[in-house]
Amino acid sequence: MKPWPTVRLDEVLTPTVRGESVDASKEYRLLGIRLDGQGPFLRETLMGTQTSATKLFRVAEGDFIYSRLFACRGAFGVISKELDGCFVSGEFPAFVPVPGKIDVEYLKYWFRLPRVIATVDADCSGSTPLTRNRFKENFFLALEIPLPPLAEQRRVVARIEALAAQIHEARTLRHQAAEEAEALVPRSRAVFFAVLAKRFDTQPLGDLISMSSGEGLTSSQMDDSAPYPVYGGGGLNGRYTRYLFEEPTIVIGRVGARCGCVFVTEPKAWVTDNALYLKEISDELHSPYLVHALTTLDLRQQANQAAQPVVSQKKINPMRIPVPPLAEQRRIVAELDALQAEVDALKHLQAETAAELDALLPAILDRAFEGEL
Repeated sequence: MKPWPTVRLDEVLTPTVRGESVDASKEYRLLGIRLDGQGPFLRETLMGTQTSATKLFRVAEGDFIYSRLFACRGAFGVISKELDGCFVSGEFPAFVPVPGKIDVEYLKYWFRLPRVIATVDADCSGSTPLTRNRFKENFFLALEIPLPPLAEQRRVVARIEALAAQIHEARTLRHQAAEEAEALVPRSRAVFFAVLAKRFDTQPLGDLISMSSGEGLTSSQMDDSAPYPVYGGGGLNGRYTRYLFEEPTIVIGRVGARCGCVFVTEPKAWVTDNALYLKEISDELHSPYLVHALTTLDLRQQANQAAQPVVSQKKINPMRIPVPPLAEQRRIVAELDALQAEVDALKHLQAETAAELDALLPAILDRAFEGEL
């Protein structure tokens, strides 16, 4: 196939300026442009009295616009019918296509090519490696684009959009599958414990476990640089006293965002006094079974309904769990663990598939603008 001719953008685009002085009594729909080629969007609607600008610029359907400030991150796009008549600041240059020369949708996809954005980024480089200049119109209009006849441009756009739709559908299905997989273990756990509650006696947690907070070797006795994970919130900033636990321990978040969350700590970990830890567990309970049971109870529902939710041992103690024989507890744990392993394997596979899907569109665009699509 004969290579497509290359033309400068100033041969196929004309700058357009539709400036208007801001009228205090008028309502203005103001646009922004998303990064990575995702295009313009309605950012906000303001009255003229609510903006400090004295002049705004109206855009029209079919305009090609970009952000001077964020061009190096792919802030290019086309004004859709829905955004016709909206306004932008002077930092968003607008252009109209020369009739019969270029399809702005074709141009939109060209600006999603990594190599094109790399060129834009180079043109935006400032005087030091850490500075960025605005992408001025002279640089924009000097860019050279491979340009087949208009009919071929439209065929390429249609092909890209058809393939992009298939990628989007595959990504949506993958996301739905991931959500369903994520819900499998909680749903299965709930079913198991609903059945167990009918088959076996239930006992109050206060008769089976004892909890505490604020015991052990404190952070003031330890080197602050000890690189252990922190449970219970507060981090390592000294806001909460920390206690070092040398063995895996069952911990319940007591306050705030982690209130009611159940964790099993790493072999060495900090636990803050913003958490409860299980100090003693009845011989009738298999510890992993207890973790599943506590998780099923949704302890956050027992928190005090205040601005800062707090769950206490007093609230937890009356809650009841089924206590089957230890052999049955171990069987339940083994089934749930096996299910979790299958879910983790599926999530890993889905993550790999997602990465492959993410790489598809750039590859399609490369082929499209090489005339191979």
